[in-house]
Amino acid sequence: MNDTLLIALYAFAGAAAAGLLGAGVLRLIRHRSLTASLAVVAAVGIVAMLAGTLAVAWAMFLSPHDLTVVTTVVAVAAVVSLATALLLGRWVVARSRDLAVAARCFGEGGDFAAPAGPTTAELDALSRELAATSARLAESRERERALETSRRELVAWISHDLRTPLAGLRAMSEALEDGVAADPDRYLRQMRTEVERLNDMVGDLFELSRIHAGSLPLTPTRISVYDLVGDALAGADPLARQHGVRLVGSRVEPVPVEVDGGEMSRVLGNLLVNAIRRTPADGTVAVAAERSAEGVVLSVTDGCGGIPEEDLPRVFDTGWRGTHARTPPAGAGLGLAIVRGIVEAHQGRATVRNIPGGCRFEVVLPAAAP
Repeated sequence: MNDTLLIALYAFAGAAAAGLLGAGVLRLIRHRSLTASLAVVAAVGIVAMLAGTLAVAWAMFLSPHDLTVVTTVVAVAAVVSLATALLLGRWVVARSRDLAVAARCFGEGGDFAAPAGPTTAELDALSRELAATSARLAESRERERALETSRRELVAWISHDLRTPLAGLRAMSEALEDGVAADPDRYLRQMRTEVERLNDMVGDLFELSRIHAGSLPLTPTRISVYDLVGDALAGADPLARQHGVRLVGSRVEPVPVEVDGGEMSRVLGNLLVNAIRRTPADGTVAVAAERSAEGVVLSVTDGCGGIPEEDLPRVFDTGWRGTHARTPPAGAGLGLAIVRGIVEAHQGRATVRNIPGGCRFEVVLPAAAP
């Protein structure tokens, strides 16, 4: 037992010395290639075994022949181990280099394509993460392009819509100033109308900026959708009469919701104004409210004839005005964007789909707690 313990102590002393030396070398080359580190690790194992063997041989006075045999065996094992470590290191380094090239490609705006061929579990996991990150970046770039396009369109449309009334106001003010206006009262009424339209446009822009900044103040209160729909129908009735459109609100359940009454009235008002302007004379705009498995569904159905399928995803985008050009009745394309922003601020969802003869806008809101 004493001999065994002594052998273990001598072997440990030799191996420990080799291990400490190897740790120092690894620290010095920690910024070098993985191949060098693997070679050092393999060498440490071989040198540790050789050092322990030599220490035991010296203590136990092994014969020169036995020591030569042991040394030869260790040397052969060292050659095989180092060759294996170098091959493994070069393979891992090559796979890492391929992965770095693939990552650089998607970092420069392309898509990530995982390198072909087998790889380690860790590199395979890293490749999957990079692929997921590439997909998220592609989605972000697509959203950014869509937002940039929307911003450009909004600036162009707002500039056009501002120029038209401003030019009219300038012409009418100059006519009044020069005293050449045939009917000053009519000019003043027209100027008042244009100023109100400009004021509404500025108000919509301010509301939209608060929505995008996430600073829209909400004061939720418990209210029945029956009252919300009733107030919205009453507010839109004059415009409907002017356009010869019938307003119908017969399928409205008195379901309670927790919403900001003022903001939700604006949502319904925008939807009704949009539906009335797009519905031909003698058409019908119907409002409904009912409970569903998702919550409370408010819907506005019009007779616009439908929206092209390719335009449906853009209906709620800022500045979108469909096939109607830049005519004043089409507005600045902010109403539906405001609708979506307010609804999402209430943790709801706004959607649109085509139905026979028109389209149906739906607002889904969380139902109030009983």
